[in-house]
Order: sequence, then structure tokens, then C-alpha cells
Amino acid sequence: MSRKCASQYLPFIEQRLGYAFANRQLLLEALTHKSYYHENKEGASQHNERLEFLGDSIIGLVVVEYLFLHKSAYTESVLAKIKSYIVSEPVFAEIAASLSLGECLLLGKGETSTGGRTKKSILANAFEAVAGAVYLDGGFERARDIIRRLFSERMETALASGQFFDYKTELQERTQLAYGKLPEYRVISQLGEEHQRIFTVSVSLNGRLLGTASGRRKKEAETLAAKEALEKLQDQR
Repeated sequence: MSRKCASQYLPFIEQRLGYAFANRQLLLEALTHKSYYHENKEGASQHNERLEFLGDSIIGLVVVEYLFLHKSAYTESVLAKIKSYIVSEPVFAEIAASLSLGECLLLGKGETSTGGRTKKSILANAFEAVAGAVYLDGGFERARDIIRRLFSERMETALASGQFFDYKTELQERTQLAYGKLPEYRVISQLGEEHQRIFTVSVSLNGRLLGTASGRRKKEAETLAAKEALEKLQDQR
């Protein structure tokens, strides 16, 4: 994709972001991968790595602020776990995909031919760069509003489900230490259409049921079942 062609996508990205750039050159830079820059140095003045570096810090600050002010008043150790889960490549790539950033990236021929538009690392870096571009163009308040809007539902879901905490590993370590055995997970049911399926999973130890939970993904259901099991084991102490 040429820079001229990419420029035509900028209003589309602005619409998805809910933000109009005063300096669209910043957005274009955020969408310019280094592979394109190295192949087109005469036409591309910068690639997005500097904006990516800036955006990572801005996103991290906004997420930490959100979590710090949350009504649950989590401890420092829990805040660190949640931040590590949210401020991560998989989450950034997911948000980038929701904004259709991959379709608008300026990539070199090699990256284009090897599926660069769907690579999680490239998508995540592009999202960080776009966040940095918004910060430079509109200031911290505008960047914060956009980041909070894009992340709030994911953060609340993670907090409610406990996805940020590795309950499965914790349960495995505890049962192995106390009983010398590993817990067993079993899918009890799968309900709904494929794109709206709900999994119900049980976890047991030595044939004894410790927890049952449901989720949109099998992993989520297992995580919640493990959480219930840990709470049951804790109550028995």
C-alpha cells in the first residue's frame, strides 16, 4: 500500500477512534511500519517505533490510574498482576483489530507477503503508536478518554472473572503440595451457537467436586472453576 492510498484510510481510523487529528501526519507515522520505511526512505520520513515507545507509557499510565481509582481498592501486588494482564500484546492486538488498524498499515513487501497485517506483534505496536500520536496531537486528556473507552469493558471483565490471576496454576500447586495430585477439569456442557457458546466446566480432586463455573470460552470457565475451588479449600482450613 502506498502512502497516498494509506492517507485515504485516515478518516476511517479517526472515525473508529472517535478522534479527529489536527495533524494527520502523526497518524500516518503511527501506521508506518519500519519495513515500509526501509523500503521507501524517500517517501517516508519516519516509522512508528518512537510513537510506539511513547504510546506504551501513556497506555500504562491510564490503565494504572483506572485500576488505582477502582472501587475495589486492590493491593499493590494485585494491581501489578492486573496491569501485566491488560497492558500486553494480546490485548493491544485485539484492540488494534477492532479498530481495523491492520488494513491501514504501511508495510514492506516482505511483511505484507508473510501476513504482517494480522501479526499480533505488529498490530499491538501499531496501537501503541496510535495512542502516542493521539497524545501528541490532542494532549493527555483526549488520549486518556480514548484509552479508557477502549479498555474499560475489558478491564471490568478481567476484574469480574479473575482472568488476570492464574487461578489454575495456584490450584495445581496447592493440591499437588497438599495431596500429591493434580486437579481434573471436565466440560459438563456446551450451549448456544458456535459464536455465542457457553461452556460449563467442573474441577475435581480424587473424585470430589471442588468447583463448577461457566464462561464464553473453555479457558475462562476453567479459570472460574479453579477460583471457586480455591475458595472452597480456603474455607476448609
